[in-house]
Formats: sequence, C-alpha cells, structure tokens
Amino acid sequence: MYYTPCVMKIFIQKTAFLFAFLTFSFLSYSQCEILNRISPDGSMMYYIEPLNFYWTKTKALSGGIVTDKESYFLELFPTPFPEKPAGHELKDNLEMKLSDGKTYTLEHFDTRYIRKDTVMKLVYLIGKKDLDLLLGFEVTEVKINMKGDEGFRTYVFKLHKSALKEQLDCFLKEEEKKEK
Repeated sequence: MYYTPCVMKIFIQKTAFLFAFLTFSFLSYSQCEILNRISPDGSMMYYIEPLNFYWTKTKALSGGIVTDKESYFLELFPTPFPEKPAGHELKDNLEMKLSDGKTYTLEHFDTRYIRKDTVMKLVYLIGKKDLDLLLGFEVTEVKINMKGDEGFRTYVFKLHKSALKEQLDCFLKEEEKKEK
C-alpha cells in the first residue's frame, strides 16, 4: 500500500500530537511521587514537590504536605518574606479557609530560612482532626500574620486548590500499601 507524502505528513503529525499528549498526561499525574530528605534534627522527612498556590508580580505562595511518618505538616513558602531576625517572629497559627466555607486553624510548628536564607519556610502541624478536614475539602485561602506594618497577608488559592487533599491522600495510601 502506498501513501502520498501529504497523508504521511498528517499521520506523523497526529502521532506526534498523541505521543505529546500522553507524555504530558503521565507527567501531570506524578503528583504522588514521594521524596525524602533528612531534616536538621536528623529525622527523615517525606514530602511531595511543593506547588504554587498563588502567584502575582508582588507576592506568591507555594508549599505542600510533609510527614515524618508520625505527624503531618503543612510547609508554606511565602514571597516576599521578612529578613532575619524579623522572620523568626512569625509564630502565629495559620488561618485556613476550606471549600466548606469554614475557617480552621493550624498550629505553628517552625519557621526556618533555607537555601542560604533565600527562602523562608513556615511549618504548621496538621492535627488528627484537621487530617479528615483536609482530606474532605479543598483549601480556598490561607491567612498568615506577617507582623509589622503588613499584618495579615491573605492568599486566595488560585492554583492547585485540591493539591493538599491529593498529597495527603497519596501519603495515606502509601502507608496502607506498606501495612499490607
């Protein structure tokens, strides 16, 4: 069977498009890739790559779920952030609004500067009762008290609203697999 060059060109284009689509689809579902690192206190921490939740020219927020296999934490990376030592004053709890319309509080756990002080990480403890809430509802906004003149900074989640829910689900499913 002989195909004209035009038909072959269309076939190759469609095949390339299909290949690119399948590759992108596969990569977009790599949300459940659990990585690990050793924390400064020597314990092993498990995490999923942080995602952007909010981004404008003036401010941004990224973060994700982290666990030490005993407790779960929410790590947030706000931008801009105060320089040392002012940033260490940020010890207020996090106000988090979920898709059920209610506001919940996560307890502040730690504030750290990482990557040679170019990134500030705020860590909040996710309590047992908060696990069920985060598994059931998407996060719609968070409020961080940045202290000083700025006060509360509100981040309305524009991107990846269900990411925290999906990350927690991923960690819990991974634990179930290991228990079997």
